[in-house]
Amino acid sequence: MVRIRVLVVDDHRIFAESLAAALAAEPDVDVAAAGSGPAAMRCLERAAAEGRRFDVLLVDADLGALTAPGAGPGGGQGAARTAQGARGSVQQVPSVPGARTASTAHSAPHSPPPPENGTAGAKALEGAVDGISLVAGVRSGQGGVRAVVLAEKDDPRRAALALQAGASGWVAKDCSLQRLLAVIRGVLRDETYVAPALLTGVLRELTAARKHRTESERLVQSLTPREREVLRCMVAGLGRKAVAERLFLSPHTVRTHMQNVLGKLGVHSTLAAVALARRAGVGPADLAGDVVERGGQLA
Repeated sequence: MVRIRVLVVDDHRIFAESLAAALAAEPDVDVAAAGSGPAAMRCLERAAAEGRRFDVLLVDADLGALTAPGAGPGGGQGAARTAQGARGSVQQVPSVPGARTASTAHSAPHSPPPPENGTAGAKALEGAVDGISLVAGVRSGQGGVRAVVLAEKDDPRRAALALQAGASGWVAKDCSLQRLLAVIRGVLRDETYVAPALLTGVLRELTAARKHRTESERLVQSLTPREREVLRCMVAGLGRKAVAERLFLSPHTVRTHMQNVLGKLGVHSTLAAVALARRAGVGPADLAGDVVERGGQLA
């Protein structure tokens, strides 16, 4: 029998453990639960290193949302609820008669404990609190894992964002266990699941996003090679002085390039320029690589 390895990621511990226990009752499903994005990445990376990769990630769309800055009323309560997950724990699934559960990062008998600060993938997600960011991180780091987002309410815009991030499905949390199992088995056959009631709205959002991306790409193409290099430095989070040192330019020249970038992109702030660059597929400058040589060909 081919076994399916599932990782449930939700900062509501009762929900995560209850869902994991229900899934573990299936004869062909092994399951573990994690309480935060970094904890999930550590669990995924540990499993991959041990040759027992997870097949499906079930992640809460609102993972950590109540502890995000500016969460508003209820933030304190959310912080209390997610304290366990913030410590990066991987929960053991409660014992279920006849169930086969996956070993977790804490229960593997011959595995060394994870590094104090987590692995590289977990570090990359330290600032990410929502499920969609986790999906994107898993997609870039472990493309073979299928991600399904579990949501409390229908939201075509966020469902479209999840699909763009690499999710294979968007499922309501109030769906039946049998429906969820059908989705899990379906995504392993490369199927994509969106509830019929959401489909029209999701397609509309994806079409609009594609139009925005095309316009963003056109604007980025209007930049000179030097301005595009400055933009990539901005995406990497470099300030004016750091850009000047990297590109062997004066701060005044960098300021002029940045002003030109904002003007050509039709935005009024660095944050807006970075957002547009991301939509156009512009990645950050490689800060670990060589700096641009003095006298290079960029204009």
